[in-house]
Amino acid sequence: MPPVTLVWFRRDLRLDDNPALEAAAARGPVVPLFIWAAEEEHPWEPGAASRWWLHHSLEQFSAGLAKAGAPLLVRRGPSLETLRSVAEEYGVTHVAWNRCYEPAIVARDTQIKQAIMADGLEAESFNGCLLYEPLRVKTKQGSPYQVFTPFWKSLLANDEPGRPHDPPKKLAAAKPVGRQRPPSVSIDDLGLLPAKEWDRTMRDTWTPGEAGGRQALDAFLRAGLHGYGHERDRPDHEGTSRLSPHLHFGEVSPRRVWHAAREAAGGKPVAELTGSAEVFLREIGWREFASHLLFHFPHTADAPLRESYERFPWVRDPVGLRAWEQGQTGFPVVDAGMRQLWQTGWMHNRVRMIVASFLVKDLRISWLAGAKWFWDTLVDADLAANTLGWQWAAGCGADAAPYFRIFNPTSQGKKFDPDGSYVKRYVPELASLPASVIHQPEVLAASGLAAASIELGSTYPEPIVDHAQARKDALAALATLKQ
Repeated sequence: MPPVTLVWFRRDLRLDDNPALEAAAARGPVVPLFIWAAEEEHPWEPGAASRWWLHHSLEQFSAGLAKAGAPLLVRRGPSLETLRSVAEEYGVTHVAWNRCYEPAIVARDTQIKQAIMADGLEAESFNGCLLYEPLRVKTKQGSPYQVFTPFWKSLLANDEPGRPHDPPKKLAAAKPVGRQRPPSVSIDDLGLLPAKEWDRTMRDTWTPGEAGGRQALDAFLRAGLHGYGHERDRPDHEGTSRLSPHLHFGEVSPRRVWHAAREAAGGKPVAELTGSAEVFLREIGWREFASHLLFHFPHTADAPLRESYERFPWVRDPVGLRAWEQGQTGFPVVDAGMRQLWQTGWMHNRVRMIVASFLVKDLRISWLAGAKWFWDTLVDADLAANTLGWQWAAGCGADAAPYFRIFNPTSQGKKFDPDGSYVKRYVPELASLPASVIHQPEVLAASGLAAASIELGSTYPEPIVDHAQARKDALAALATLKQ
């Protein structure tokens, strides 16, 4: 009898360049399995937007597997119990998966590997979501990096990431031990979609799934890569790759992205690249850095890397937090970003920095409150990237912006959305204002506001804070850490 491999899929929902699937297919028949066990990722179970994406990604992945010859089996957890039952149902000899690096998942997977090996099964895991293992890139002293630039240089000093492998043309489906195929839960029965229809704009914005990931990559390489260096900071332009949710759910592999971008830039080694291609691949490096940090400092998902910030005098302000969440702060670029997030499940990276700075510095609300809101509303919610981004904004993490660097939301809006196009799209009540005042409507005389059908405090909120005073208060709060 040939060996039978159970392939446990998690955030690697693709056939292309999938190490666990490739190894299993080379060995013989496979049992593709997805287990829904969100509670095992506590306290960072997938949020509402992530669940929406997962539902549609699973549908596409299931169709792809069926076409290749091995239908996807879907079950509810617990994971270990489910793996054991499926292994018995199909006479499995091997269990394979691609590793995840979030703290709760690392702990769970370690226990599962020990348990199924004790059962007499072969267990093997692969790196399918990063260019390099988090332990691969380290300082000369053997310690983890906490600053990006030396991390990036060390990463580039490694051998080039392996080239991506094409998907298997045909999969051999394992046959169950019994006469009938064991039952599979339907993807609909997982309850991933919202009960209320708030996802219409997201459906119009995104194409989840492996095919959607490759389409997004190809479109970016064709039309976006060469202008990425100067376009990526403009939220009013389509200047980013929008690959983040596809990478998070493993619909496209980082090796595929890395080598495709290199080839589009002429095939040079990354260390020799300049311009937009180097800037883009550096962002892939930041993704690696985020996972590197979370793996080595797992407490940072819930606590600051810099221990002194445990004493920071954050403000409890539920009214301000709610205004920020709803895009009703009276600062147009902040409100545009928060509304883009709610409508599309995504926000432009430059605007993410602006809204994060506003929350932790103008309102002095803890970065954790922002991280939790992003976690629930982003389709690309990734624990490593979310943690790195919010601790960067709060000044309490690795390679963070110093807390005294406080973005002025008005000047940031003027600089990166000079025509006000971004604000007009997501804050339509301001659309009739000229670009000269759209980022600061409160400076316009009452007659000018009336002519634009705007009543501050009614049709659009007045600024909920005085930025100049908020800056002083934030610096005073910072000074308490030095006392």
